[in-house]
Amino acid sequence: MSLKRVLIAALVVMTTASSGWCAFAVPERLVFDVSWSGIKAGTAVQEIVPGSDGVTITSTTKSAEWLSVFYKVDDQMETVMTKGENGQLFGVPRIYRENLSEGRTRFHKEVTFDHAARNSVIVNYLDNSRTNFAITPITFDSLSCFYFARLQNLEIGKSFYVDVFDGKRLHNTEVKVLRREELKSDLGTFKTILIMPILKTNGIFSKSGDLYIWLTDDERHIPVKMKSKVKIGSITAKLVGGSYWPDKK
Repeated sequence: MSLKRVLIAALVVMTTASSGWCAFAVPERLVFDVSWSGIKAGTAVQEIVPGSDGVTITSTTKSAEWLSVFYKVDDQMETVMTKGENGQLFGVPRIYRENLSEGRTRFHKEVTFDHAARNSVIVNYLDNSRTNFAITPITFDSLSCFYFARLQNLEIGKSFYVDVFDGKRLHNTEVKVLRREELKSDLGTFKTILIMPILKTNGIFSKSGDLYIWLTDDERHIPVKMKSKVKIGSITAKLVGGSYWPDKK
């Protein structure tokens, strides 16, 4: 699993939004410190802001100065969501953009979704290619799928599913709801629900290494910790700040 995958996941509906209400505060900003085997490796920020016809979700990831010397990560992802129906905050993704720089690797693409026609158009700005890919009527991208997870009714011992298109493949991804845990952090002690995506796709729910996500056990389902095993050690992301409750910043 690349550093970027965990930094963002790590840091991501069933019909146009699962229950017709928003589980989290909007606007919302989440700031994560990401560490590798106890050493700080970078910072990730996720934000969701309202717009005139829906919401926009962004995620930025930057490696720490020491890591940037030999493996610099400077990533940006953005999803523009359609407006929800019947009072729902948002529906499904309309446009997904990513501009990723990870060491010597670059990705720069844009995906436009046409859910009614069950089609997507992928533009790769690095090689100027343009392709089409069939999708389901309710398909999410590598960023918005995380917010799908937060909107679910999480029942211990059960799973939920989300169709995720990563720009190359479409996967029906299972997310297991494992158990409740009390989690201590620098921000305080949280009652949490631990979930685990069965990873098949790139992005938030990346396909290499088990990923565990601790969400607050309340209606907001705020991610306070994420952890993934890698070839050597593990990478952990912890919530350290932002604006995620209406009365806290």
